[in-house]
Amino acid sequence: MNAVDYRGRTTLITGASSGLGAEFARQLAARGSDLVLVARREDRLKALAGQLSAAHGVNVEPVAMDLAVEGCGELLAAEIERRGITVSSVVNNAGFGTYGHFHDEDPQRLRQEVGLDVMAVVDISRAFIGPLRGRGEGVLVNVASMAGYQPVPNMAVYGASKAFVLSFTEALWQESQGTGLRVMALSPGATKTEFFDVVGTENPTGGTKMQTSEEVVRTALKALDRKNPPPSVISGSMNRVLAFSGRLASRRMVVRMVDRMSSPRTPA
Repeated sequence: MNAVDYRGRTTLITGASSGLGAEFARQLAARGSDLVLVARREDRLKALAGQLSAAHGVNVEPVAMDLAVEGCGELLAAEIERRGITVSSVVNNAGFGTYGHFHDEDPQRLRQEVGLDVMAVVDISRAFIGPLRGRGEGVLVNVASMAGYQPVPNMAVYGASKAFVLSFTEALWQESQGTGLRVMALSPGATKTEFFDVVGTENPTGGTKMQTSEEVVRTALKALDRKNPPPSVISGSMNRVLAFSGRLASRRMVVRMVDRMSSPRTPA
């Protein structure tokens, strides 16, 4: 395979109103891709759409939609068809995390978390992967996380959700061999986005240095441009070291180490 040519194609990006989703939109627009931007905050989508259209001369369609609902993939595909848009690539980025002991968490919030982080990824992938494979080109990127490489006490549901996304996407990578569709899971570590505003704390970072959204998205697009794109990629050399190191330790040791990193810290 050669580098991906996004010119004249359309990429659908979920969670596109901020953070990694907005950065995917910026970098793909710069590479000539038309865009469909999906998130709940319509005002932000419209503002970003205007900026990218003016800067790069691409068509950008904002779609305001809550993806934490049953059947979101079919609903989204129907809306895209209604607008007469043919999607060539998909970036499943929408998601959020919760922080705290599992027994203290709000059950409704946990259902929303699983709905968006797991079911929406499955639903949207299922709704679009057939046409993407049929076109014989493009990409399907599902955003996982470093949290998916080990259990994460205090973020038990989020870590498990991202472990699912990682395993699920790597399986789709194998199933899609020979079709021309490039499937990849992207696993960022701590990144400077609004994610921790939603979580309500930066404790899960363990004080590690955060990457920028620009760095993470560049890592993903560079990996997709390889002759043989991998089933998954971790952003950041230190994150790759940590993921590999976790394979060498016992499960007991890993979960206790992550607990020490992610537990609430007392200010000095």
